[in-house]
Amino acid sequence: MITLFLIFLNIIIYFITPYSTYGLFGLNILFFKGNYWQILSSMFLHAGLTHLILNMIVLFQFGSILEKYLGKVYFLLIYFVGGILCSLLSAVYIYFFDSSVNLIGASGAICVLMGYFAFLDRKSTLGIIIAILLMSFIPLMMGVNIAWYGHIFGFICGFILAKTMSMKKRCL
Repeated sequence: MITLFLIFLNIIIYFITPYSTYGLFGLNILFFKGNYWQILSSMFLHAGLTHLILNMIVLFQFGSILEKYLGKVYFLLIYFVGGILCSLLSAVYIYFFDSSVNLIGASGAICVLMGYFAFLDRKSTLGIIIAILLMSFIPLMMGVNIAWYGHIFGFICGFILAKTMSMKKRCL
């Protein structure tokens, strides 16, 4: 199961990556100076055990469903293409609005899955949007530094990817 592999990979990377390297591998202004790997490496770093556990629970929840529905290869493609698109949009946000940010976490790619699922199951769309808004803005109100824009970009990317694939299937 690809979802379990991604969870395992995130856990392993969390425990073997020294926090001192997060500036090199997290997504930050250095991306625009040639550190292009950050759009991918940042998706596997987490700020703490709680951050990791929460992300992995949601990854398991949506990943398990979508992996069965989409198949392993297509699921992986959505996860990584969507995650990278989300990282690129977040990098633009960092460049124009907050160059001090060092973005880490799988939540952008996970929100891609949530957006994809919201497109597939229209009855759950409003609930997923509310969940993303709550997980993005409640921590901010509590003083927790969170990349709310990454969650929203991820959801939008996932929804658009699902819509695009839906239109493509209709044309075939």
